[in-house]
Amino acid sequence: MRLFHKLFACAVLAITAAASPAFAAWPERPITLIVPWAPGGSTDILARLLAEHLTKSLGQPVIVDNKAGASGNIGSNMVAKAKPDGYTLLVGSMSTHAMNQALYAQMPFRSVDDFAPISLLAYVTNTLVANPSVPVTNVKELIAYAKANPGKLNYASAGPGSTNHLSAALFEKATGVKLTHIPYKGGAPAVLDTVAGQTQLLFSAGTQTLPHVRSGKLNLLAVTEAKRSPLLPNTPTIAETVPGYELSVWYGAFGPKDLPADIVKRVNGEINRIMALPEVREKMGAMGVEVVQSTPESFAKTLRQDADRYEKLIKELKITAE
Repeated sequence: MRLFHKLFACAVLAITAAASPAFAAWPERPITLIVPWAPGGSTDILARLLAEHLTKSLGQPVIVDNKAGASGNIGSNMVAKAKPDGYTLLVGSMSTHAMNQALYAQMPFRSVDDFAPISLLAYVTNTLVANPSVPVTNVKELIAYAKANPGKLNYASAGPGSTNHLSAALFEKATGVKLTHIPYKGGAPAVLDTVAGQTQLLFSAGTQTLPHVRSGKLNLLAVTEAKRSPLLPNTPTIAETVPGYELSVWYGAFGPKDLPADIVKRVNGEINRIMALPEVREKMGAMGVEVVQSTPESFAKTLRQDADRYEKLIKELKITAE
């Protein structure tokens, strides 16, 4: 009997020893990093920087795969349905994971429960800009002008349910002003028509607006985050005039639900190291994107809080994307 127990113990040790190196060897093959939008945008640029550095540190190619469509739902769904083995990851955003569930009647995935939050990546500086034809220089003057001219100020958006639309609708709700929504099929034409004066206001990422601000074609009035952006320290927040107003647009890294904790921890550590690199901070900062560091737990908390908040807000404002 003692011999049997010794043999059994040896067998267990042998199996454990054989299994451990196999798991520790992750990754053993290329990793796909899905971006649910078209190439060229700030999300894509950030993902490619991330992939470049992860390739070096993990010792396997990290390949960015753009799967655009349905406001990010197509690419996000591919990750939600992927095997949780660490070889299919996602760069998602506030819109795909905190807004879409309330904007679309039919969703192919659960925005919170079908994913493993790995790390918050960055905040996009979200700006309020005006065409120079609008005789205002700050938020207080804008509110007064809008109240004196109800419905006469047009604001552009990338379409119903976009962050541009939600930012403006939240502004109307918080201030009591009445604006006119002009939706476009994408952010680029919305910016161009605001520059041209066809529309007068735009709430949009600094990646799209700041070049026009620097050239004098748009006036920067404020940012929509709760605190001033370190990238624009002299620009006030809307909340400094309208207490409680806040809309923050973030990017984050996800895996499928049930992604092993060891893989989540390792990828999170690598991402935090990469986000701290001066070259990454400088390149993204020049575009109006503030890279950050986080734990999986803190990111999961942000995700759930924002999903609850924006679902309530979107339904209250009766905004739909369909």
